[in-house]
Amino acid sequence: MAFTFPPSYRTLVGLYYIFTLMHTAVSTPPDDPVKCVSGNTNCTVTNSYGAFPDRSTCRAANVAYPKTEAELVSVVAAATQAGRKMRVTTRYSHSITKLVCTDGTEGLFISTKFLNHTVQADATAMTMTVESGMTLRQLIVEAAKVGLALPYAPYWWGLTVGGMMGTGAHGSSLWGKGSAVHDYVTEIRMVSPGSVNEGFAKIRVLSETTTPNEFNAAKVSLGVLGVISQVTFELQPMFKRSLTYTMRNDSDFEDQAVTFGKKHEFADFIWLPSQGKVVYRRDDRVAVNTSGNGLFDFLPFRSQLSAAIAIIRTSEETQERFRDANGKCVGATIISSTLFATSYGLTNNGIIFTGYPVVGSQNRMMSSGSCLDSLQDGLITACAWDSRIKGEFFHQTTLSVPLTQVKSFISDIKSLVKIEQKSLCGLELHYGILMRYVTSSPAYLGKETEALDFDITYYRAKDPLTPRLYEDFIEEIEQIALFKYNALPHWGKNRNLAFDGVIRKYNNAPAFLKVKESYDPKGLFSSEWTDQILGIKGNASIVKDGCALEGLCICSKDAHCAPAKGYLCRPGKVYKEARACTRVDGIISVI
Repeated sequence: MAFTFPPSYRTLVGLYYIFTLMHTAVSTPPDDPVKCVSGNTNCTVTNSYGAFPDRSTCRAANVAYPKTEAELVSVVAAATQAGRKMRVTTRYSHSITKLVCTDGTEGLFISTKFLNHTVQADATAMTMTVESGMTLRQLIVEAAKVGLALPYAPYWWGLTVGGMMGTGAHGSSLWGKGSAVHDYVTEIRMVSPGSVNEGFAKIRVLSETTTPNEFNAAKVSLGVLGVISQVTFELQPMFKRSLTYTMRNDSDFEDQAVTFGKKHEFADFIWLPSQGKVVYRRDDRVAVNTSGNGLFDFLPFRSQLSAAIAIIRTSEETQERFRDANGKCVGATIISSTLFATSYGLTNNGIIFTGYPVVGSQNRMMSSGSCLDSLQDGLITACAWDSRIKGEFFHQTTLSVPLTQVKSFISDIKSLVKIEQKSLCGLELHYGILMRYVTSSPAYLGKETEALDFDITYYRAKDPLTPRLYEDFIEEIEQIALFKYNALPHWGKNRNLAFDGVIRKYNNAPAFLKVKESYDPKGLFSSEWTDQILGIKGNASIVKDGCALEGLCICSKDAHCAPAKGYLCRPGKVYKEARACTRVDGIISVI
């Protein structure tokens, strides 16, 4: 029988949840993801969460920090002449997957940290050219200075332009050209390896009109074509948005999910399946002269008190240890109700929330991430996932399900919840399933069709061999999306299993690989990881004892799970073709 915390303890944890979400102090800035033993030599790189999906350490002999395109050309030329492997790193290294890793220990990291300037802003032509290391926040601010706006973008503004281009990052919309940032790019300047006669490096200027084939390859490049130096965006005149959140039961959600995005330009959802609720985002464009000066400063992206975050993490670890599903469900209800009651961080004037709709300019409503606005405070406060504190540590499964299959996919998830209502409370502790609309893209590695992107965040143990409460339910959802409905994984998120054979889902993959071969025939910008996900050599899955616990593989035998702790490889409950690590009663009484 599972241990359950007394109500008083759960209430105390709930108060900490509320305090943490409301805390807005200035925080310690994130650490540089690249660390070197001596100067810029003998280096390692990690992501902003401090761990890759396989928990490996990525090394290189050196890191370079070019400050101009000319310096970038020199760096690439020297490494090409020496035949060295190269990979690009960014200021915050926010991708979960191993896209920053190079092979071996003799390679080179090229950081775009100081390539973060505006090259040109043309208010008349409504274009802006920026360097690839510029963050989304900088881009939003610089565009607003000349009365322009990027229409769609991710909600977290700590991503760089090059990082967004490399992974296909997006916001939420079925309108216009869709919500992917790369589909609002008109020109790309890229530095790739060159011949001896070219001085071992070549600047390539790509656009839809002059080099359409190469341009569509470079729009989502995974970093294997070279280093993006500059990007020119096609922007729009500044406009305002009118946003209202509404919480409803999910009884008709299958139908609403298919049609809602056609009714509201910036629509999205937060689904709370164990609670049977959905938060609808009714978000539409309004005229720039509409009254309102709203601001969206998303609460979980604000700075958090490290001590409070540690208590929340400890409580979740304890809930996992004692299989306290009730405690997780209580905490999830507190978090979701608190976020909704505080309008997720929306204010009508930048200070207080007085009611819906909240109307504000696009540059104040689209993205946030104020935990990056930080001074050094000795880690008293930080972003909640900062790996230097005992903070959030999680998996992210992010999959785009074709819109034609969304109704069936939601029904399948509901069928799993009917089997065990508490099974997905763990997702709701991490704010629920965020669902964003995406459209087909001409980018060769972009989305193939109109789809709904399901962003699922859930607990990850510090010990990779520790099973999770109800992990079989999440694993089955993951496999239903990938294999039953042919979903596409986000290139910068997900666990290894999502990428096995993924390149076969892209109709234009051969065209992309042809450009790759032309740009970098020696594969200097490629790595073992990129070769695996592009189907060139090997598989992303790592098969070993316990591999299915962290999504390194799909289990095919009990040893891939945790048999000594009662978790065996079993068929799915709704999707019988799935194979998931399932706790079998009678094998063991307590984890």
